Parts: sequence; C-alpha cells; structure tokens
Amino acid sequence: MDFHLFIKLGVSAVLGLVIGLERELKRKPVGLKTCLVISIVSCLLTIVSIESAYIFPLKDHITMDPLRLAAQIVSGIGFLGAGVILRRGNDSISGLTTAALIWGAAGIGIAVGAGFYWEAILSVALLIVSVELIPLLTALFGPKQLREKEIVLQLTISRAEKIDDVITAIRQQTIDIKTFHIKDIDEKHHLLKLKVAVNQKQSATDVYYSIRNIPSVTNVEIEIL
Repeated sequence: MDFHLFIKLGVSAVLGLVIGLERELKRKPVGLKTCLVISIVSCLLTIVSIESAYIFPLKDHITMDPLRLAAQIVSGIGFLGAGVILRRGNDSISGLTTAALIWGAAGIGIAVGAGFYWEAILSVALLIVSVELIPLLTALFGPKQLREKEIVLQLTISRAEKIDDVITAIRQQTIDIKTFHIKDIDEKHHLLKLKVAVNQKQSATDVYYSIRNIPSVTNVEIEIL
C-alpha cells in the first residue's frame, strides 16, 4: 500500500475544502461538498491515469500517455460548470465565478494528483485572494465604473406627464440611469423600469427612500443585480 497516494488525496481534499468553504460562506449553489468531491475525484483519476500508464504498458514497450485520463477531466468538468450559470429575467448572468471555481477545483485535484503540491497550494491562495481581496481593492481604488453597482428600479407613477420630472429628480440624486422602459398599466398608472448605477457604499434602502419621496411616485420596487 502506497501511503504517498493517500497523502495526495488528503492534500486535494484540504485544498478543495478551502475553495468550497469560500463558496459556502457566500451561500452559492455549489459549495463545500461539491468542491470536495470535484477535487478528490480529479486527484484520484489523475493518480489512476498516471499509475495505469506504467502498470499496463502496450506492446513493444510503448507506454500510454500518463495524463490521458486527466486531460478528459478538464473538458468534462465544463458540463458541471455550465449547470450553475444562470440567466435572469433582467438579462444579467450569474454563476460565472462559481463555474470558474469548479473548473479550478478540478485543476487543483489534477495538480496534486500529478505531484505538484506547492504549485497547487499557491494556486488556491491566489484564487482566494483574487475572489475575495481584489474586488475589495477595486471597489476602493479602482475606476468609477468598478466602484458602482447596478440596481433595477420599477416605479409606479400616477401621472404620465410627470415621468420626465421623475427621471430628472433621479438624476439629481447622483444616480446614473443606464436604461429605462415605460409601460402603461392603466389610464392613471404607468410603470417606469430603470437600470441604474449607484455607488457601492450606497445601500438599497437609501436608494429606496430617496426615490420614494419623489412626487408622483406611488410604488417602488428595487432589485440588486
């Protein structure tokens, strides 16, 4: 029994645990258990692929590609990653980071299975820094676009002739309007749907109260993208 193989599986489990814990803390659909399974099984398949290449040689002393099975993990894991990418009704897409981390967990398992321990550990550290620390730094010191967040506003306005006044009042509150859509609900009520950008530090409740106090606005609905 080769305990070196058990060490590989243990290291891949710990590194998969780190990635999964980050997703779990953010309440993402792919969390701790999924990342653990992906990392451990990827490591196992890599070990099997490498060991089989030398245990079962072909004729005339020709050996198989030791990473042939592991290479299929990279493409195969894409199907699992695609399952967590969602398109919402407001044309925004979510789950890309989670899908990328699924692919990353598989890559970490392959690296550990091939014996690249320190490279795998450094990669996990860089992944966590990239996902957690870099967004905070860009929100503080990055360009204006990176320090903003998008919000969808749905406003019910009582008088059609007041729509321009409402839009002007919103712009005066340092709210950048990206797109807007107007729809008649009935003769007395009109729906104004806006996609706006506000500062990251500005809470949704602050936006709600500032919009709710605009004359002619009878109903406000906010969705954070």
